[in-house]
Amino acid sequence: MAGEGAGRAGGVLIRKALSSDADAIWQIVQPIINAGETYALDRNMTRVEALQYWMGGDKRCYVIERDGGVLGTYYLTRNHAGGGRHVCNCGYMVAPRARGQGLASEMCAHSLEEARDLGFQAMQFNFVVSTNVGAIKLWQRHGFEVVGRLPLAFEHPKDGFVDALIMHMGL
Repeated sequence: MAGEGAGRAGGVLIRKALSSDADAIWQIVQPIINAGETYALDRNMTRVEALQYWMGGDKRCYVIERDGGVLGTYYLTRNHAGGGRHVCNCGYMVAPRARGQGLASEMCAHSLEEARDLGFQAMQFNFVVSTNVGAIKLWQRHGFEVVGRLPLAFEHPKDGFVDALIMHMGL
């Protein structure tokens, strides 16, 4: 199942995103990008720019759905080329209405399985905003460690300059 990009757990389906999912993905990523609190992206990204970033050809994009409705999305991509090609990177977003239901945890578990199936030897999150405490705790529960801290690297719209973390896990 995971190797095919689909899996069912906890009453949800995780599958590879289709071009027909673009509207649902935009509805999830747009408010998160505009809030500017967790991703180092231009808060004014257009729909086209955001979908290219999230679903671009260099990424494998997935959605998590329940009862036919898309509630979250993640992408999986190489972190670097050449000598770093064995390490992957992911980004995850859950619709505000679906937070607190364990969907990010389901997507993280799915992405780790996918990464292993694709032959990656590690997963690394390059820029986890230190104020995103829920995500940090979640990634740590899945086995990630904080391996670096970038002091005052992120300008949070409410908290000012805050640290960003580098989190890593061997697969």
